[in-house]
Amino acid sequence: MRYTGPKNRIARRENMDLGLKTPGTNAHASLLKKINVLPGQHGTKSRRKKSEHNRQLREKQKLRFSFGVTESQMKRYFEVASRKRGNTAVFLSEILERRLDNVVYRMGFAPTRAASRQLVNHGHIAVNGKIVKVASYEVNEKDTITFADAETKKIPYIEAYMMQNEVILPEWIEVKKDSGTLTGIPDSSLIEKQVNLRLVIEFYSR
Repeated sequence: MRYTGPKNRIARRENMDLGLKTPGTNAHASLLKKINVLPGQHGTKSRRKKSEHNRQLREKQKLRFSFGVTESQMKRYFEVASRKRGNTAVFLSEILERRLDNVVYRMGFAPTRAASRQLVNHGHIAVNGKIVKVASYEVNEKDTITFADAETKKIPYIEAYMMQNEVILPEWIEVKKDSGTLTGIPDSSLIEKQVNLRLVIEFYSR
């Protein structure tokens, strides 16, 4: 089941901004003030030394919550990645990055992956001119992603975000006005800035 509880609590538990709150909002500012404080009544106490298993678990949770996927989805993605010959971490990253909700987020069409997932689920996103309502849909190289209609861009929070924020695009995405294209194969570089993928692979390889 996908986590639907307090998002700031999750980010504080992992001691990292996981991109769950829209930048510039009061909720995001509040998170940044308390990012180093564990949630709960004992949050001000120092963090205990972690075991190797706990370190692996925490990295796995960071990855899972960042992309907003369920545990069963993450296990399935790992199984697919591990069956391929080569670097499992890179293949796992590629699978996650190819998710439609993630691509919409990476293009700067929405402030968070949760917001982009909502756009997809509500039929506001089209792939190659066809509306796709499945957030986990795998985007292929040269696929073009657009808003389903002009009215979608006028949704207040989407319009405000796109006007006020300049998104740094990955090398494998190209955006022109209201259209984005997957121009290459996603790598693990962006994910590895936040998550130790080696520990994630070790967790699932036990």
